[in-house]
Amino acid sequence: MTSELSGSLAVTRDHDIAEYALRLGDDALILCQRLCAWVTNAPTVEEDLALSNIALDLLGHARILLSLSGHRDGTQRSDDDLAYRRTEREFRNALLLELPNGDFAVTVARQLAYTHATSLLYAELSASADARLAAFGARAVKDAEYHRLHASRWTVRLGRGTEESRRRMRAGLEHVWPYTAELFEADELTARLDADGTACAPDRLRAAWEQEVTDVLTEAGLTLPVPSWQATGGRSGLHTEAFAPLLAEFQSTFRQYPGGVW
Repeated sequence: MTSELSGSLAVTRDHDIAEYALRLGDDALILCQRLCAWVTNAPTVEEDLALSNIALDLLGHARILLSLSGHRDGTQRSDDDLAYRRTEREFRNALLLELPNGDFAVTVARQLAYTHATSLLYAELSASADARLAAFGARAVKDAEYHRLHASRWTVRLGRGTEESRRRMRAGLEHVWPYTAELFEADELTARLDADGTACAPDRLRAAWEQEVTDVLTEAGLTLPVPSWQATGGRSGLHTEAFAPLLAEFQSTFRQYPGGVW
């Protein structure tokens, strides 16, 4: 009886880790796809390269996390299987990451919110009781720190620039901020992972995140938005109307040439 119970707990834990890794992997994958749209379209050549490099970092994060998810859920699906063979309702990314890029200030606002959240989260993951999550956190936090610095500098630059750049940065923040709360949603899965030391419950990071972001906005001469509503649903597979076209574009080559190798 004891061994059966132990085995059942191990299976539950594996499935919890698989679902958790899927959420984080989808976050990174979908934001990567959005940032790729800035290639050749960014305000400067240097920024074109910077956003391309950030997208590549996110792709690397997604591959590690999706591979981990496919291993732990018992299906042995690869990162490509999970990226290209799932339908819209099977993706678990936060809605913030699938929002259209908008103008450059909207993208900067999204980056500000996401990168400050991930830098805190990955630092916590580096101490995870799960060896593979800990290894991922230790590696990814270094990338996240650069991404955070990049977003913060652009926020200050736009906020303290011209009246037009300031207006756009303020509008970008107002546009994306209702979607930020979902990054910190807790549920039974995150509570179990938090209790056994596998992952930090995201709601425990929100206060530190708000303080960090507020400090950046204060330096930029801006204020933290206070949304009148909060978006939710992405973790359950409910997405915005912008997601289906994004996914169709992302998966188009794979679906046109199933089984193709390149």
